[in-house]
Amino acid sequence: MSLLKVKDLVTGLASGLAIVDGISFEIAAGETFALLGESGCGKSMTALSLMRLLPDGVANLSGDVVLGGVSLFDLPERLMRGIRGGSMAMIFQEPGLSLNPVMTVGAQIIEVLALHQGLSGALALQRCVELLAGVGIPDAAWRVNEYPFQLSGGMKQRVMIAMALAGKPRLLVADEPTTALDVTIQAQVLQLLRDTQASTGMAMLLITHDLGVVAETAHRVGVMYAGQIVEQASRQELFSRPLHPYTQKLFAALPQAGLRDQPLAAIPGSVPPLGSIVQGCRFAPRCDRAWSLCREQTPAWITLSEGEGVRCHLYDRIEDGGFRIEEKTPKLQDVAKPNPILNPESCILKVQDLQVHFPIRKGILQRVVGQVKAVDGVSLAIAKGKTLAIVGESGCGKTTLGKALLQLIPPTGGRVVFDGRALGARASMQMVFQDPYASLNPKMRVAEILEEGMSALKVGANSAARQAHIDGLLDKVGLERAAKWRYPHEFSGGQRQRIAIARALAVSPGLLICDEPTSALDVSVQAQILNLLKSLQQELNLSYLFITHNLAVVAYLAHEVCVMYLGRIVERGSTDDVMNHPAHPYTQALLSAVPRIDEGAREYIRLAGDLPSPANPPAGCHFAPRCPCVQDICREHYPNAVNVSESHVVHCHFQSISVDGMTALD
Repeated sequence: MSLLKVKDLVTGLASGLAIVDGISFEIAAGETFALLGESGCGKSMTALSLMRLLPDGVANLSGDVVLGGVSLFDLPERLMRGIRGGSMAMIFQEPGLSLNPVMTVGAQIIEVLALHQGLSGALALQRCVELLAGVGIPDAAWRVNEYPFQLSGGMKQRVMIAMALAGKPRLLVADEPTTALDVTIQAQVLQLLRDTQASTGMAMLLITHDLGVVAETAHRVGVMYAGQIVEQASRQELFSRPLHPYTQKLFAALPQAGLRDQPLAAIPGSVPPLGSIVQGCRFAPRCDRAWSLCREQTPAWITLSEGEGVRCHLYDRIEDGGFRIEEKTPKLQDVAKPNPILNPESCILKVQDLQVHFPIRKGILQRVVGQVKAVDGVSLAIAKGKTLAIVGESGCGKTTLGKALLQLIPPTGGRVVFDGRALGARASMQMVFQDPYASLNPKMRVAEILEEGMSALKVGANSAARQAHIDGLLDKVGLERAAKWRYPHEFSGGQRQRIAIARALAVSPGLLICDEPTSALDVSVQAQILNLLKSLQQELNLSYLFITHNLAVVAYLAHEVCVMYLGRIVERGSTDDVMNHPAHPYTQALLSAVPRIDEGAREYIRLAGDLPSPANPPAGCHFAPRCPCVQDICREHYPNAVNVSESHVVHCHFQSISVDGMTALD
């Protein structure tokens, strides 16, 4: 029997323009139903519709939502407040914006306990500590009195989960609960949700665009596009035989090591604006199988079996015994072509023992009492026309390293040589930031944004020459030339990232530092950006320092990988060496935490605790307090570099004992 039934839900503007357009699905107790799709397709608005938390100007226009036999749309707001946070709770996408900054995390959880469990005083505080400990918050009795700004992103997300679970909900709505988290924290959060579900029988509506998260968490999946569910099936059916062309293209857009020498199958265009398609299939403008009927007639929902259906004209005749098109998910390639060993003589960038330390000052006289060692002796090299990826958890110093190379943060020590010269020619290196909307001036047109750096560095003889150069840049990044007279807010996220890349290319750099450029993008838009970066590298012989925590992107794009932990590089080597034969326990833990869409079994290595403070790093090996293989020598001495192979180096005492003895960590 279904706990939640959503029937023909329509949510939209007062004018009747639908944002969520007639969707239906059911969720049973103990089941996870995933809503999968690109940004702008209506997933989050569906969740807010269920909770009756819609923004001003948006309302539930028709349809019904029944939770445990009670129609939620018929309840007065007074009774709905008892449902919200009690029988049904929600984890929001951005915990930093959802938690009250002027209340301790304990006070916020106790509010829920008082309203939905009737607890107060010492009992409420005790239960609050139990909830925080249950979601993996270390020193919960102490953390209960801290404010949100004192917690890391992963800890804030776990506080949100604790708050949602405080009311013992029968249904949990999780809106992109792991989007901005590292793979290790993501794995912990997902395991926590699965364990809670197994112990309480809680149902879960999971909203995400991450196919790996869906593969490891969901029982059934609804694929959403432009306000409609276009395909619905069990997880096994969807991943073995996706039916709708949109679903097939989502799978094809996934970066994989085996596709390293090929462009990804990106989906052209973007989700259509509200009301722009009044008849026909909404995916037709982006579908390479569309024909005249797709543009003239809206496809009906076709039920293929119990719990499985599709909205596509390709399957119109199935119910009459007609044809059925089947396309299997592209298989992951187990063996990728090896990367050539990089020649040190061809390196465009050489970094030797780079340090970035921030002083800790206290007292009236602001005396220096310590140092935050954000980057602590990093050495690396990047060959011309190649990509070096820096991977690691948030807080390990990746972004600080990138900014120090550009002198946006002054290095404390070390040496940086770019193209044979000491660091100083900033035009030769440019940075593409993680959030293009925050890094582009909203008051400037694209032409002004691109020309600003060119004028400052005296690129181009005059304004006319610079405008001609801008036109060429827009051609290179796949934008129309007329787009240069528009403002950043008029573009999609993927288009804004293209503008950011064009700005970096405007001064003809030799090296681009890309700081998480695809972390917040849908898989289809991510494929477009990765294809662009790869084509630009081939055309202009660019070098990339690619900072990311997405290991699938690393496997597809990078030639070499450096694994960073607490300001130091613990392992480096060719992509195939590091991804296929990780030698350091930390690298193995990172790789074990990556969600996979194939059915192969894997063993998740759970790391204890959180990343230590760079202001007080542990003695000996920095990873020792969290390492499952730790021994006494690890706590006493930092390991020297050990050559596992000609192109593979690791800092680990296990490898010092026996280079051939990697089975000790496998």
